[in-house]
Amino acid sequence: MSRLWRVAAVAALAGLLAACSLPGLRQTGPRQPGSPTPIADRTIDLDGLCARTEVDGFRERARLRVQANRVTELSWEMTIGRKGSCRFDLAGFRQTRAGPHLELQALDGSGCRLMVWQEPRRVTLAHTGCANRCVPRGIDDQAWPAMFDPRSGRCAQ
Repeated sequence: MSRLWRVAAVAALAGLLAACSLPGLRQTGPRQPGSPTPIADRTIDLDGLCARTEVDGFRERARLRVQANRVTELSWEMTIGRKGSCRFDLAGFRQTRAGPHLELQALDGSGCRLMVWQEPRRVTLAHTGCANRCVPRGIDDQAWPAMFDPRSGRCAQ
């Protein structure tokens, strides 16, 4: 996957986090130039498996199954070159949100959140506040989102 797609996903995640950080506030009037586009409220159905290795040594294997906005299976491992790795499993999370994006909160009280949202050409699985799921700590800021093709379930191109 090109770095451009990953940068776009990180920008979308930033917009998502900004929208989620102020509960109850709704934007009225026209959108400000340069502000993130809101994520459309779509029903997500995905049987996804994305496994790839990039030339820089980034490897990921993400298994995500979602049925009618309910996450039923999740296993996500990534290796950031020789720098470190991160791992997420559904058993360590509970789903706390089903729209317009899906959100899973870590059961350990760490504040780690996983988010899933769908755009026309991809379904994105991203994380935030998950330093304790990565070794060494601090490598999580280099752990990019996983992106799936909504039609095939494979890695988005």
